[in-house]
Amino acid sequence: ENAIDEVLKTLGETLLIVILVIFLFLGSFRAVIIPVVAIPISLIGAVFLMFVAGFTINLLTLLAIVLSVGLVVDDAIVMVENIERHLHLGESPLQAALKAARELVGPIIAMTITLAAVYAPIGIQGGLTGALFREFAFTLAGAVIVSGVVALTLSPMMGSKLLKAADTERGFAGFINRRFDAFRRLYTRVLAGTLQFRPVVLVLWVLVVALMAPFYFLSQKELAPTEDQGVVFAIVQASANSTLDQTKLFAGKMNDVFQSFPESDNTFQILSPTGGFGGMVTKPWSDRKKTSEQLRLEASAELSKIPGVRFIPLTPPPLPGGGGFPVDVAVASTAEPAQVAEFADQLVQKAFASGLFMYADTDVKFDQPQTEVVLDRDLVRSLNVNLSETGSDLSTMLGGNYVNRFSIQGRSYKVIPQVKRAERLTAEQLEGIHVKGPGGTLVPLSTFATLKTTVEPRELKRFQQLNAVRVQGVIPPGVSLDQALSFLETEGRRSLPQGFTLDYAGESRQLRTEGSKFLGTFLLSGILIYLVLAAQFESFRDPFIILAGSVPLALSGALLFSFLDRTTLNIYSQVGLITLVGLVSKNGILIVQFANHLQETGLDKLQAVIEAAGTRLRPILMTTAATVVGHLPLVFATGPGAGARNSIGIMLVSGMIIGTCFTLFIVPSIYVVVARKHSLGSAQEPPLEPSFPNPQPAGA
Repeated sequence: ENAIDEVLKTLGETLLIVILVIFLFLGSFRAVIIPVVAIPISLIGAVFLMFVAGFTINLLTLLAIVLSVGLVVDDAIVMVENIERHLHLGESPLQAALKAARELVGPIIAMTITLAAVYAPIGIQGGLTGALFREFAFTLAGAVIVSGVVALTLSPMMGSKLLKAADTERGFAGFINRRFDAFRRLYTRVLAGTLQFRPVVLVLWVLVVALMAPFYFLSQKELAPTEDQGVVFAIVQASANSTLDQTKLFAGKMNDVFQSFPESDNTFQILSPTGGFGGMVTKPWSDRKKTSEQLRLEASAELSKIPGVRFIPLTPPPLPGGGGFPVDVAVASTAEPAQVAEFADQLVQKAFASGLFMYADTDVKFDQPQTEVVLDRDLVRSLNVNLSETGSDLSTMLGGNYVNRFSIQGRSYKVIPQVKRAERLTAEQLEGIHVKGPGGTLVPLSTFATLKTTVEPRELKRFQQLNAVRVQGVIPPGVSLDQALSFLETEGRRSLPQGFTLDYAGESRQLRTEGSKFLGTFLLSGILIYLVLAAQFESFRDPFIILAGSVPLALSGALLFSFLDRTTLNIYSQVGLITLVGLVSKNGILIVQFANHLQETGLDKLQAVIEAAGTRLRPILMTTAATVVGHLPLVFATGPGAGARNSIGIMLVSGMIIGTCFTLFIVPSIYVVVARKHSLGSAQEPPLEPSFPNPQPAGA
């Protein structure tokens, strides 16, 4: 509930910030009304599609709604800006709206389909990522599609009624327009200069694109960012020969530690003779100042002072399906369990020496003491002792089996014959036990038997039908799960002989299986967008210009922040990267489509792309600002569920800022080199208003 409240709070902040940014760019309350109306309509449409699809209101669908606020206004902003541009050229509001809509029908369809299509691979893939993000992807795609329909229907109609030519020339709107005109002229001069040095620009493009690989592979990776779930767990480990009373005595001090924290709400504990499980549930986020991770570290210091047992504090995994330990690597082989355990212990020692682990151990321990009663058969024969009766006596006195039941006050109780507990606590006390001898006499067991003590494993484990020992560990803050796993993988390759393999369980397995799917999903999204744009532009060159001139640059900019450890590469940031592909492609679509149109009116490629980039500068900057500022609350979010919002927000904001700055100069340069020439006269259009004659003034 706290996490959902935080997401709703972020949604409200995003709405207010986006509305403010639109006003600052347009300078007119009339113009602001149009994209502001598009926001709730698009969100209502998305919620309706959620209802039809049977989706629920949860953290991920709410996160999709928050993200869509910064996305659904883009098409409406582009439409309003184009209507105002035609009004500035002296056309009537109706003519301006019709002409603007006709000019933008292709780009808006392309932008809408591109952004919606980018989520298709996420929604249809299997595994944990598909299960988690299916509703997220389809909710966001639905909101984008609805916003595209609104931008092509409602926005032009509202523009023809609300926008006036005079409004753009005076007051705050006039001031904004004059500043933008001056900035546009400066940009076109700089762009014209850079186009004279296209080889330099293209070399810079190649260098920035090449940085993607090291930024990606050198970034820290984890399954999902750590979230404050309001719980701190502690795994209890006792010695193999510990009793329940002994474990309970020491483990009871764990409750004292947890209850000493002011942030603790209640504690719990489940124990067995050799271990157990416990923890504390914290107070709600609003009633405390420390995070669960801070409490875990403080509890770890206090619990380490308790003798007799080992406590391993943990926080629950951020995603379902993880095990108790974040690091969970299985050493498997057909060799004997003792040999497998020996190599696993070597990995544990290297893990501790690396400094990357707060705790590391194996789940198979050869420390279970076992005492074997060895009978001297010669003495047994000389004493005339019956071995069968001896075994039966020992079983009765030590085994704990019940022989009968008796009833007291309507309740049935078991009759368990057994030696007193105080007389069977150690193996040496067995020598004082007497068994039945000849003639019913009692014979001390020590007269014909000796005790042999050995050490055996507590239990033997198998993994994928092989003998296996799992190396389990906890990592400190600042160390990613991928970093810890990579260390164990490297050491495993060095030390494990042939026939031994490393496998994964729990959260580690999720990271290795889900993390490897990103590149395939990303590639599929890129191919899908390319084919969509190729069908829209009826060209294979134009999609290449749009994607090559914008997507790699934005991705390099976003990955720079994961490379600098501002975030990690996790399933949330990866979804942010895929979203970034669709967002930054919009800028290239606007420039390339209008440059093609200007070529068809008679301009050459160089003049057309300079004019197109200058004309589309304002909508590009407006949509980028709306997206960036609309997602800023995600970057600075705190509280429950903040880790996921931070990751996806950092990727979107950084990628959009850096990608847009590069796109404004790289796309025109690639366009001049790659784009084909468009013939003069192919842009002839039918009359805009065949059935709308200009109204005559009264009395004319």
